[in-house]
Amino acid sequence: MSIKKGIYAASMTVFSRELQVDANSTVKHSEKLLKNGCHGCVIFGSTGQAQLVSSDEKKEVIEKLSNSKFSDNFILGTGSNSLNENIELIKFGLKNKIDKFLLGVPAYYKFSDEGAYSFFSHLIQKVPESKIILYNFEKLFGYKFSIRIIERLVKDFPKQIVGVKDSTYNLYETLKIPNFMIFPGSETKLLKGLELGCSGIISATCNVTAPLARRVFDDFFNKKKQTFDDRLCAIRKIFDKNNLISGVHSFMSFEDDKYKIVLPPLSLLTKEEEKQMMSELKNLDFFPEKNIAA
Repeated sequence: MSIKKGIYAASMTVFSRELQVDANSTVKHSEKLLKNGCHGCVIFGSTGQAQLVSSDEKKEVIEKLSNSKFSDNFILGTGSNSLNENIELIKFGLKNKIDKFLLGVPAYYKFSDEGAYSFFSHLIQKVPESKIILYNFEKLFGYKFSIRIIERLVKDFPKQIVGVKDSTYNLYETLKIPNFMIFPGSETKLLKGLELGCSGIISATCNVTAPLARRVFDDFFNKKKQTFDDRLCAIRKIFDKNNLISGVHSFMSFEDDKYKIVLPPLSLLTKEEEKQMMSELKNLDFFPEKNIAA
């Protein structure tokens, strides 16, 4: 199935107190986000702590995703530097009814556009039936996709390279490729992106802003006056003051203690940071029990 325009959450992963992935709770969380307004969810993106989760645990979640009635609404991140491990996880996803994937380049090592091209070309040769959204996030990967390299990848692999998540924001305003999906990584770019022809957003904070983000999206396409965008952007800017994973988990923990667990070296916000964040959100009448998937 093709990837649709819309609001996508970079969905959180839920962990046990033993620091193991709670596969059932992770899938249920994503399903609730879909019921709360998201068109889809990215499983094991950065917010899902993919780089810290083992392949075996990812496979356990993938198997449960395949049994969900929302299986077509999921995009799978691999979160691995290893070419072969990426291929292995994609093959496993394909066997379990997941054919849409979010992939960045390997982190840590320095390389050129030619290196990035080589990585994706080798991968696509092994899993040609996959549909790939490129993950452009220089801050985490140490590499920034240029318009030139994306145009080359799309030209050579038009059936596989179908979109980009732009969290570096060097692409969403100027990249123009027919039938190519562009998803900025923040609610603050949602409305402007839609006006420029983008496809929606993939955002960490859609774990908590999904209903508001969906209203902005729907009002745009229904040509209604925008009455929710200012509040949506203000909420995102509050979360941007801290580590997004820490902030979202701290916020969600007011609804359920299971969200208090993150994998080391990550942590929740400090008490002072949490108090400040919740105070600022309260001023916007934004509370956990009113706004998260329930």
